[in-house]
Amino acid sequence: MPQNNLAAREAMARLVDGNRRYVQNVRSLDSMLSHSRRDVESHRPFAIVLGCSDSRAPAEVVFDQGLGDLFVIRVAGNIVAPSQVGSVEFAAERFGTRLVVVMGHTNCGAIDAALEAVERKEGPASRNLMSIVDRVRPSIESLVLTDLARDPARLRREAVRANVRASVNHLRHSSEIIEQLALHGGLVVVGAELDLVTGEVEFFAGASA
Repeated sequence: MPQNNLAAREAMARLVDGNRRYVQNVRSLDSMLSHSRRDVESHRPFAIVLGCSDSRAPAEVVFDQGLGDLFVIRVAGNIVAPSQVGSVEFAAERFGTRLVVVMGHTNCGAIDAALEAVERKEGPASRNLMSIVDRVRPSIESLVLTDLARDPARLRREAVRANVRASVNHLRHSSEIIEQLALHGGLVVVGAELDLVTGEVEFFAGASA
């Protein structure tokens, strides 16, 4: 299986450049051509993106990348469960990918559901939906008890960010494989937020390291 030897810093620069094109409504020729070539041997993802399932937040489009460029894991609320951890481990080991981005986004329905569950002290009737809410709840519960509760828009925004940070922390410390790759193999796990209105992805403080 082909390995991608791109360092995390270089991978980050490619994502930033791609997002800049997306914001400017420009597409790279390479990414467009890759969709027509359908080269099955070109699976060499230079970044792993754990993002939300929201139809408005496809990582390949947001970062203007082609087929085989990104290893994308999508789940409502960009939560981290064992299957997501295993997927990151797989890509990092199999392809040598050294950048992991946990990408949340504005106006996230999973965050809204979790906030409602905290504020009303009851969650969705579905056990499956509740399992998503339960993974988001610990990172946002304390926010509802602050002054943010008086400003729903700010509360929602900070809840999105808190959930991303929690997912980043979970990924960094819930897997011995990821921990060892981070310590000795150059693997970097960062958080980011996509603004659905502008299309811009903001990487959190410390991401450049």
